[in-house]
Amino acid sequence: MVTQEQRKRQLAREKFLRQQQRRTAARRKARMRNSVLASVLGVVLVGSLALYTSGVLKEDDKSSASSDTTPSAAPSKAPDPCDKPAAGKAKKASWKKEPAVTIDKSAPYTMKLATTCGEIDLALKASAAPHTVNSFAFLADKGFFDHTKCHRLTTQGIYVLQCGDPTGTGSGGPGYTIPDENLKDKSLKNDIYPAGTVAMANTGQPHSGGSQFFLVYQDSKLPPSYTPFGTVSASGMKVLKKIAAAGAQPADPTTQNTAPNATVVINKATVTKS
Repeated sequence: MVTQEQRKRQLAREKFLRQQQRRTAARRKARMRNSVLASVLGVVLVGSLALYTSGVLKEDDKSSASSDTTPSAAPSKAPDPCDKPAAGKAKKASWKKEPAVTIDKSAPYTMKLATTCGEIDLALKASAAPHTVNSFAFLADKGFFDHTKCHRLTTQGIYVLQCGDPTGTGSGGPGYTIPDENLKDKSLKNDIYPAGTVAMANTGQPHSGGSQFFLVYQDSKLPPSYTPFGTVSASGMKVLKKIAAAGAQPADPTTQNTAPNATVVINKATVTKS
C-alpha cells in the first residue's frame, strides 16, 4: 500500500517531469524562432551559399499575421500599380574592402530612391550609423543601386520590402561587409522595428551587412540584429503601402524569395548631404 509520504514524492516527481518537458519544448521553440528570424532577412553575400528558409517562416509567423491589414501572399489579380523601369541595366560591380569613412558624421544626409512606383525619400542617421551611411553614399555615387529590382516583399509575421541587390536574387552584394551599428536605437522597443524604419539585411551573423536593406511598412517584431540607419518619409510610406497592397508572389523554388507583385525597380538612387 502506498503511503501518504510516498504519494507526495510521486506527485513531486511527476510535477518536476512536466516542468522539464515544458522547458525543453520552450527552448526548442525559441531555437526554431531565432533560426527563422535570422534567415528571413538574411542576405546571401558574394561567395555565400546560404539561402532563405521561408517555408519555416510561414508556419512560425501565423500567430502574428494580421488578416485585416496584411496583403495575402497569394498572387494579386490587381493590375501592376507601378510604371515600367527606365532603360538601363544594373551594375554588378564589386570592391574588396569597405570604403573609408568620408562623410560628415555631424551632418544630416538623405537618400532619394526614384522607383517605378514613386519616389521614396529616406532620412539617414549619419551620426548613429556612419559606416552604413558612408557605404550607401559611396555605392549610390557609383550607380550601384540604379536599375536594381526590389526582390522581396514579406507579408506574414514581418512586413518589409527588401532591395539593394543588383542580381535581383538575394545573393548579391558589393563584395565587402560593414559593421553592425546603432542596434540600441531608441526607436527599437520590445524587439519591434516600427513602420518607416530603414535597416540593413544580413546573413544572421554579426557584421555581415553588404548592400541589401529593407524598408518596414508595418511594425515588425525582429531581434535587434539589423542596423537601423534611416527613416522613410510620409510620402515614401504611401508608396510602400501601395507596393504592399499589391501583395507578393509565392516563394521562388530556387531562391525562396517572395517577390512583390508590383514591379519595384530603383531607377536612380542618390545620397546627399542636407
